[in-house]
Amino acid sequence: MRRILTTLMILLVVVVAGLSALVLLVNPNDFRAYMVRQVEVRSGYELKLEGPLRWHVWPQLSILSGRMSLTAPGASVPLVSADNMRLDVALIPLLSHQLQVEQVMLKGAVIQLTPQSEAVRQENAPVAPRENTLPDVPEDAGWSFDIGSLKVADSVLVFQHEGDEQVTVRNINLQMDQDKRHLATVDFTGRINRNQRDMNLAMKANVNASDYPHQLTADIQSLNWKLTGADLPAQGISGQGSLQAIWREEQKLLALNQLNLQANDSDLKGNASVVLGEEPKWVIDLQFGKLNLESLLPPQPVAAAEGSPAQQGQSQPKQTRPVISSSIDQPDYNGLRGFTADISLKADAVRWRGIDFSAVSSQMENRSGLLTISDLSGKMGNGSLSLPGVVDVRKDNVRTTFQPRLDNVEIGTILKAFNYPIALTGNLSLAGDFSGNKVDAEAFRRDWQGQAHVELTNTRMEGLNFQQLVQQAVERSSSNVKANENYDSATRLDSFTTDLSLDRGQLTLDNMQGQSALLALTGEGTMDLVKETTDTRFNVRVLSGWEGEGKLVEFLKETPIPLSVFGKWQALNYSLQVDQLLRKHLQEEAKRRLNDWADKNKDSQNGKDVKKLLEKL
Repeated sequence: MRRILTTLMILLVVVVAGLSALVLLVNPNDFRAYMVRQVEVRSGYELKLEGPLRWHVWPQLSILSGRMSLTAPGASVPLVSADNMRLDVALIPLLSHQLQVEQVMLKGAVIQLTPQSEAVRQENAPVAPRENTLPDVPEDAGWSFDIGSLKVADSVLVFQHEGDEQVTVRNINLQMDQDKRHLATVDFTGRINRNQRDMNLAMKANVNASDYPHQLTADIQSLNWKLTGADLPAQGISGQGSLQAIWREEQKLLALNQLNLQANDSDLKGNASVVLGEEPKWVIDLQFGKLNLESLLPPQPVAAAEGSPAQQGQSQPKQTRPVISSSIDQPDYNGLRGFTADISLKADAVRWRGIDFSAVSSQMENRSGLLTISDLSGKMGNGSLSLPGVVDVRKDNVRTTFQPRLDNVEIGTILKAFNYPIALTGNLSLAGDFSGNKVDAEAFRRDWQGQAHVELTNTRMEGLNFQQLVQQAVERSSSNVKANENYDSATRLDSFTTDLSLDRGQLTLDNMQGQSALLALTGEGTMDLVKETTDTRFNVRVLSGWEGEGKLVEFLKETPIPLSVFGKWQALNYSLQVDQLLRKHLQEEAKRRLNDWADKNKDSQNGKDVKKLLEKL
């Protein structure tokens, strides 16, 4: 044991003595000019090192520098700047007069990927042919320069595409290690804070830079994020996934392949690519196993009718992002003008506003502000729906048109989803054509226009039983007729059709026709979608449930009875004109009987007098 300890002490003394001698004999400032020259020769970038270089021997032999910057040719601001830099170097190559940098560490760095930091090609400069940019080591060079590892700690990345706003990534921690074939492993964490939103990002990837800058490939094996803040669900959006990213410099093409991402309880797979230029060109093909928009979008506010008080205990409105002053005067959906796109989306299941859809499919294309939705279809319960349309934002006034087609869709679910307090259920079929500006439920209530033909089957309207209203009114006005007891508080119809037109919140219903075994009706009316009021007029024939005098019952079955329904949707009023109808019927019946008696007694003076009287009536 004593010999082992003695040997270790001797080795330690030799190492310390060697390092001390190296520090005394080799001046790190001798490498300054060489490093600056090699960076410029091999990349064209200008490296600046401020202050003297100095050794740091424990726990890793390193060269420390003061403030440094790396600037592209012709750029107005540095691509990378840092308050200090550490170069971890290999000991053995120093003995043979070689500088082998095993790791570069930057702390407190600012990395700027902006138009101002990009290289500027000189006018009339020759275009170099495509060539291999891998560093070649000259056989007789006095020094060699090689970096195998890069570490960035507590730094900031500023990214900006030309014409767009800046995006700042803070708290960056990056560890990248590459081999001689320029195959690298990357471990990255960072945080983006923008517009009252906070996103934490972590990524592990394998990067192939063997053909950089012509092509760069990254296999992102682990990607984790969490997004919280304004205009987001209370729990935020978190997820993980993997993908392959490829950048091709000559085509300015970024391809995202083998996408496999999860966000909250939603997931997607597919591919996407974009060619970056003055007008980016996107091609997107995504498939969702499940897309739950309720967990990805903030809760929808409940639209209150005009003049109605706020509900007690109503939660405070959720914090929203501040309006950016530079975009106040920008028209809605202005971002569609800046790119073209071909988009294909499919989803096995979608949940939105409490509605469950299945087999959803969409085909869209955007041409610099003209968004054409050629297909947007899916199934809803036992029914199906299609919603093709066009959104045109090429001018300041946004123009939106849609041609909805619904087949056998439950109308009660739709009314509930969009906060319409109408107690109506049934299977809805609709074919229409609508136009407006913003694609928004509140804008549809107030500003849209259009027409549609509506068919409803197996409908039930809670709160008013038309059959019961008519029969009870008849019972009160006539003792000759009674109605069967009916405790149902709803109006049921086997079929109902109408033509509707919408004009900025005013919904007009024409040619209403309804039929069931108990009653038949026709009518017309209007509804105010903003004030949530209605004014409708029906002619109702009750076909069943009568007891009493046969002729009067037959008269009631065949005679439409006027019924008006009006007022607030949640407190409807009605008006019936039964008394006038029965009085007229009695008058007609009396006239008929007197006329029959006069005909039988036409030769008598009384008969003649009755005839004269009837002619005057």
